[in-house]
Amino acid sequence: MQLSKVIQRSPVVFALALLAAVTMLFISEGSYWQAVSTLDNLEQVATVRNNLRQLELGVVDAETNQRGYLLSMRPEYIAPYHHALASVDAAIVVLDQHYASTPRVGQSLAQLKRLTATSLSIMAESLRLHDDGKAVAARELLLSGLGTESMDGIRRVSTSLIAHEAASLAAGRARLYDTLMLSRIGVAGLVVVLMLALYLYMRHGTTLELHQQALLEVARIERERLESEVRLRTAELTDLTHHLLSAREDERNRLARNLHDELGALLTSAKLDAARIRSRLGSTAPEALERLAHLVDTLNSSIALGRRIIEDLRPSTLDNLGLAAALEILAREFTERSGVPVHCALAPVRLSRSAELVVYRLVQEAVTNLSKYAQPHNVWISLAADAGRVQASVRDDGVGFDTGAPHASTYGLLGMRYRAEAEHGSLSVTSAPGQGTTIAVDLPASG
Repeated sequence: MQLSKVIQRSPVVFALALLAAVTMLFISEGSYWQAVSTLDNLEQVATVRNNLRQLELGVVDAETNQRGYLLSMRPEYIAPYHHALASVDAAIVVLDQHYASTPRVGQSLAQLKRLTATSLSIMAESLRLHDDGKAVAARELLLSGLGTESMDGIRRVSTSLIAHEAASLAAGRARLYDTLMLSRIGVAGLVVVLMLALYLYMRHGTTLELHQQALLEVARIERERLESEVRLRTAELTDLTHHLLSAREDERNRLARNLHDELGALLTSAKLDAARIRSRLGSTAPEALERLAHLVDTLNSSIALGRRIIEDLRPSTLDNLGLAAALEILAREFTERSGVPVHCALAPVRLSRSAELVVYRLVQEAVTNLSKYAQPHNVWISLAADAGRVQASVRDDGVGFDTGAPHASTYGLLGMRYRAEAEHGSLSVTSAPGQGTTIAVDLPASG
């Protein structure tokens, strides 16, 4: 049937169909550009977050290397210190460009820059005092707490800027959803018009059916492609999380080893020197002996503190006594700190070293969270093996929470889940308001 005949027979229907098509075109274009804008905003938010994290990490790295240089006088700490300063400057340049057109948020950025400059200036001043031979003044400046206050301010302002970016992204998503709803309405209107005009194309039913099948095939292929890409991205995120967690544990292990070897040796040497001085003084200087006794007590406290820090970084009980004993010690220490009784049912299991560390960190994170939020009266920790699988769980009778509601504190649970998945396991969280919480992990046993 010729187009001119169709127009002559149904001019009103054709006009409606044309109007609906044009309207749908505008809606589709609007949806497309709105989606592009939202994706661009998402990329900008990611860039801003990365640069804010880069700024924080740069300040932390600079402070770490500055302290390392002041404590050891080793020049290899200077190059990482200046590298950290350069990364902070690069992050500030990117943030300035991003917030140049938003004066209201620019005030927060200006505050962040001031806090960063204050923290870096304190580091530079302590280095200058130390290099000028004023080690006591440098140490007093280092222990004054000014750098800690600046760092806390940097974290607080950085978090507010990230929240602002998330709010902007949420607003963009809302506009996108409105546009998509309008698109759906337009599609529905177009379908109605096409239903009215269907009788004009009865003779072309076969062609229309083939065309629809082709569209369905394209949609199926596109859906399969998207599903494949989602699986790929999920696997990449899991691998990345495993790499980051492994890197963090390696860094903790290295730091614990350095603290044990270097700081422990320094404190022990100082304690021995104090003992030699006390033996030489005898009873000739009671006031000096009293100060030496106080110094020895301080050194003993420092050695104990170092041991606690080393145990937090890398639990030696896990390597020396095994997972069950390490969890039992962790439970006993939690009871001593909080006064909450912990009931343990810990059976020997066979896991790889990395899986043992994952279970230990999961239990450690769980008891830390419940001490902050759960307000429990009792805690139960279990460890068992069954049919080639190892199950570990932490249960409490605290206030519980709604697992379906969003919570700002669920990032710890998300980190636990990624840890378990990185070891080919799974994590489950069962909770309800007033009914306590159970966190369980299931991992494959070692061969």
